[in-house]
Amino acid sequence: MTSKGAHYFEERPGAAARPGTVDVVLPDLHLRLATDSGVFSPDRLDPGTRILLESVPAPPQRGDLLDLGCGYGPVALTMASRAPEATVWAIDVNRRSVELTERNARSAGLDKVRSIHADEVPPDVRFSVIWSNPAIRIGKPALHAMLTRWLDRLAGDGAAYLVVQKHLGSDSLQRWLGDNGWDTTRVASRSAYRVLRVAPRPAPGGAGPTPGDASPLGGAANDEER
Repeated sequence: MTSKGAHYFEERPGAAARPGTVDVVLPDLHLRLATDSGVFSPDRLDPGTRILLESVPAPPQRGDLLDLGCGYGPVALTMASRAPEATVWAIDVNRRSVELTERNARSAGLDKVRSIHADEVPPDVRFSVIWSNPAIRIGKPALHAMLTRWLDRLAGDGAAYLVVQKHLGSDSLQRWLGDNGWDTTRVASRSAYRVLRVAPRPAPGGAGPTPGDASPLGGAANDEER
């Protein structure tokens, strides 16, 4: 991995500031977001993220929603725009990403976005929905630990939507999820990306979703550059 790519996974990126903006233009909204170096896809809306946002069903209008690996906030702010009464948790291990998402939410007047480090989410929060463009290139052990931690915090009737490139292992990830108890289906396929819907897995004894573990978040989103 290049030093540029490594910045995405650092808690405090060492890259010199290079502020910019990205326009997120979707059929139902237009957001202009501040970006910077040391975060994921600072020069454009990542194509996988766009496909995710154009493919997922509308989020629940209330409850707790999760953007797993928020970057500078395009997913979290889209969630909050589409579900203004819901609480949107925008999380990342990258502090610069967290700060940018907080600033962008404030500028957009989306006051129910909570942009925080992954380790700061209260342990009792359960999510009605998770949207994520997960960091495939962190490697399978870290990826699986990250997904286990957060998928096991889905509410019993919740669902996660993950976008993954085919050549970065979308099919093998779908198999791994199914083999580990999460009912996973492909709900969209476009431009070599797959959008997977993941249902909560039952807890031992059938008592509902299992609690999350203490694994790290592991980073932000993925695309062909990562």
